[in-house]
Amino acid sequence: MVSEQQIISWQDIEPENENLEFKEAKHNFHRDKLYKYVVALANEGGGHIVLGMTDKRPRKIVGTTTFQDLNVLKSDVRTNVGFNVQAQELIVEGKRILAIRAPSRPKGTAYQFKGAYYMRCGEDLVPMSEDRLREIFGEDLAWDKGIIRENLTELEVCELLDTKVLFEFLELPISENIHDIVDRLKNMRLLKEDGSKLAMTNTAAVVLAKDLNSFPELIRKAPRLIVYNGVDKLDTRIDITGQRGYAAGFQGLVRQCMQHMPQNEVIENALRRTVPLFPERAMREIIANALIHQDFYATGGGPLVEIYPNRVEVSNPGKPVVPVERFIDGHKSRNEFLAWIMRQLNICEERSSGIDRVVGTAEMFQLPAPEFIQSFESTTIVVYGPRDFQKMTSDDKVRACYQHCALKYVVREHMTNESLCGRFGLDESGKATASKIIKATVGSGLVSPDPTVGASRKYARYVPSWSLQDVE
Repeated sequence: MVSEQQIISWQDIEPENENLEFKEAKHNFHRDKLYKYVVALANEGGGHIVLGMTDKRPRKIVGTTTFQDLNVLKSDVRTNVGFNVQAQELIVEGKRILAIRAPSRPKGTAYQFKGAYYMRCGEDLVPMSEDRLREIFGEDLAWDKGIIRENLTELEVCELLDTKVLFEFLELPISENIHDIVDRLKNMRLLKEDGSKLAMTNTAAVVLAKDLNSFPELIRKAPRLIVYNGVDKLDTRIDITGQRGYAAGFQGLVRQCMQHMPQNEVIENALRRTVPLFPERAMREIIANALIHQDFYATGGGPLVEIYPNRVEVSNPGKPVVPVERFIDGHKSRNEFLAWIMRQLNICEERSSGIDRVVGTAEMFQLPAPEFIQSFESTTIVVYGPRDFQKMTSDDKVRACYQHCALKYVVREHMTNESLCGRFGLDESGKATASKIIKATVGSGLVSPDPTVGASRKYARYVPSWSLQDVE
């Protein structure tokens, strides 16, 4: 909000600029002209147009009677230019002043009025050039590099962020020197210089926040853990929503997941022992993957871990940027800067090995293959607990065959009947069963015979079908 003192100080300010405009407008001001000015201000980063003050220095406060109903004014602006403005009346030197603030345009977007994208050029309003529009439309829209807080002091930064966790994850001696802490954050590009103050990136807040509630924009992005008593969602036992940033709360989230993970009995070396439904190392990868690759622009919720007696489902907002069938070999991060920071903190590896480890873990323990699901505006990974081979469905077996083939391919090996028998724990007598599974997977179009070995059944081996398409 603008104060009376600020209005008075503007009387002697340097000439008008792209963020500040003064108009005498004693009794009227054409609405179309106002729409053009707020569009130009928004396109130049936001600013004020002040009515009731002359534009030539020394500026005089003359007052204005125009636009008496501010609600109607704001509604008309929104209808005509497509965004909201703030409108404020002040009484300065006994006269009515009207200050209208236009917000900054979003990155990659320019505002227009009646087909023209206005900007300031000296004291004139002119349509933007084609080059300037191309520059705007090509701006980096990455959420993780955006700014969430501006005009911060060093002390305010340290009050908002858990900097102790930062040094712990970096395996550095914890510093008590506020300048050293801020320098470290700036060197990691988590903070940016903002004149004499500091600007905090979205990534700094979502990774290191002491309390995500301090950032209303991020409250719905807090990870949530739900534990169910049954195999459906009807009976909830635990429902916890995290409050700390992703790095600050990561260990606690994984610990909570493993604490509530169903246990299974296995026999090893003739001894019976209890193990979790799915190993902790693989769960770390799945959770980190959901945190990093979510779409922060998607609304409705954040990363979600759901634990059932027979499976674990981990979801994140947003459609995947890599097709689900290419999760094992493909690597593309929606939030590259966030992924880089999480790698610096040793939370993820940022080299497409996470999903490989999850699939490899399922193979090692001969579990049903994980399922990767793209649904409406979300991505889900489902990992299953132990299930006898005889109880696996046809879809389970085909999915496991495809994933085994893809996993072999990325390590420069090939799937064979023998290797698939090993994946399912089948002995020599199971070769015919493995052949049926391979045939069904070939029929589904997921894998193909390796053309380099011809039609030999003895030396038959298989590759993911997409590997042949990639070569074409």
